[in-house]
Amino acid sequence: MPMNKQTYYYVVSGVFSLVAVLHLTRVLNGWEVMVAGVIIPVWVSGIAVVVTGYLAVRGYQFGKKM
Repeated sequence: MPMNKQTYYYVVSGVFSLVAVLHLTRVLNGWEVMVAGVIIPVWVSGIAVVVTGYLAVRGYQFGKKM
């Protein structure tokens, strides 16, 4: 069964919301992340919170318009 646009926007927004919350948790707790032997600074997660939070909000808004 194909997914309609409204459901798509809500699912994607939920995923972005989850990612934003996880990055915010990392910022608040100061967790260290290492990828391929390189430590990723916490400020990168701060930027990720803003970007993914924005995408989540816009997705919910688009879903509401459908």
